[in-house]
Amino acid sequence: LFSLKPKCHGEIVVNEVSFVRKCIGADSSHGDLWGKLICTNFKVSFITHDALPKQRFQVANRLLGEHDVPLACVEQVVTVNDAKGKQKVLCSNQKLKFNPTELILYCKDFRIIRFRFDEAGPQSAKKVCLAIAHYSQPADPQLLFGFEYIGKQYYGSLGRYTVHSINSIPTQELTATCAGEQVNGVDPGGGLQMPLFDRPSEWDREIKRTGAAEWRVCSINEGYVVSPSLPEYFVVPVSLADQDLKQYLCFFTAHRIPLWCWNHPNGSALVRMASISDPLQQRKLDQRICSAITKSHPQRSDVLKSDLDKNLPNIQDIQAAFVKVRQICVIEPFEESEEKWLSSMESSRWLEYVRAFLKHSAEVVYLLEGKHVSVILQEEEDRDLSCVVSSLVQLMLDPHFRSLTGFQSLVQKEWVMAGHRFLHRCNHLKKNDKEESPLFQLFLDCVWQIINQYPAAFEFTETYLTVLSDSMWIPVFSTFLFNCPQQRTENSMDFAKSKCIPMGEEKALRFPPVWDWSQQFTPKDQALFNNPMYVGKGATCVQNGTVKSFRRTKVNYPGTVPDAWK
Repeated sequence: LFSLKPKCHGEIVVNEVSFVRKCIGADSSHGDLWGKLICTNFKVSFITHDALPKQRFQVANRLLGEHDVPLACVEQVVTVNDAKGKQKVLCSNQKLKFNPTELILYCKDFRIIRFRFDEAGPQSAKKVCLAIAHYSQPADPQLLFGFEYIGKQYYGSLGRYTVHSINSIPTQELTATCAGEQVNGVDPGGGLQMPLFDRPSEWDREIKRTGAAEWRVCSINEGYVVSPSLPEYFVVPVSLADQDLKQYLCFFTAHRIPLWCWNHPNGSALVRMASISDPLQQRKLDQRICSAITKSHPQRSDVLKSDLDKNLPNIQDIQAAFVKVRQICVIEPFEESEEKWLSSMESSRWLEYVRAFLKHSAEVVYLLEGKHVSVILQEEEDRDLSCVVSSLVQLMLDPHFRSLTGFQSLVQKEWVMAGHRFLHRCNHLKKNDKEESPLFQLFLDCVWQIINQYPAAFEFTETYLTVLSDSMWIPVFSTFLFNCPQQRTENSMDFAKSKCIPMGEEKALRFPPVWDWSQQFTPKDQALFNNPMYVGKGATCVQNGTVKSFRRTKVNYPGTVPDAWK
């Protein structure tokens, strides 16, 4: 056991204990594994000579061993002493007055992992438990492992995103990677082949791709001088001058002026915006914004507004439903009948909320496509519900976003660059449970529901959605690490300064995005992301044995526009 070493990626080994038993079976010790439990500043690692049976189509993560758990994925650390009948939930910097005989890790991905210390040194076991509790609850964003990871392994690499640390990849694997073709939007030779929407040229290409001739790229937020939560570049109507936008911005919550999302071929536009904070300016600003959007439409069609805060569940409701689902799936015993389990799932309201978002998005689709009108999605701060709805609408209407690279660019555009608070909603710092809410998991569930209805219309698979969800808890990628691009820039500049990392002409450290999958998976494993039934962007989709267009026809929608839209 002493010769066992963890798979490390520049992290620090904090504590370790040998002769640990990892519990595999629920009722007996049969099949349990013996090994060494290690806590680093990145993960909880269990190293063993024993092996579990390989599952078919199982992917192996390059950053994690088979039994590793990222610290960011740990929801709760519980220690148990059998002899004293004691149990304690450990928080950061807490003392433990008894020697633990068991450690239970409750994980954010619904796993419960148990370790027994019957044969282990009691003091070593205690130190490992305390270390896991401490390092799984960092006090500051810069204590998240991603900063150490970038500082040690990535900074100074050639190219905009060079994702491999040469020392961490076997030579034969490196050769195969560099010689291959583009895999899932990534050129394995180095460099990401999809837009990150952090430069004007990428927004320009999206405007041209959608035929939005009456819209332009705006740069008034360059350097984040206008709004810290908006991207530096975004798209606005041609008829709105920069000077007008600067006058309007103070009346919007957090200075988040309306943002263009997408254009339908018929000219209708999908726009998102924050609430107008000054009631006295409400009517005047609404008229000006709607007038500018109307002018951008070739038929000068109407503009309808949807108040998402009124029409959809709030983030607290969604979090409460998610907690109930986790309790049903993980904590409650499975002796219950199937009917009772299904009833419990229904009472959680999670699927009700999934349906609500899908239904509302379908109504927006009807307005854009069936009624030829533009739609504004309005939310208090335009950073949560609007991310879900705007993404689903575009996914339903635009075949480009049902390709793998298109879907990734959609998430990058409508979530990352639009300022979804991933740091708070994922609760990476474990500071404020009230801010935690699984908006992105809800979105992925909605996508999964659509894929099941139209399996041939999507280039990516359920495996892809699963690894994308799992990647939220690997605190290395810029995609899920920050509340907005400005926070990434500010924190990485501070970190570089504190570590004396020379920045040169770079604005910030180059955190890799999650979209470069070669960081986590081999090309062979990435092949499992691709749907073999995919029939292409413009082709029909097969459902229940009948061939029909993926794009819904008018009869599939309600015959009248809901009152909320009027």
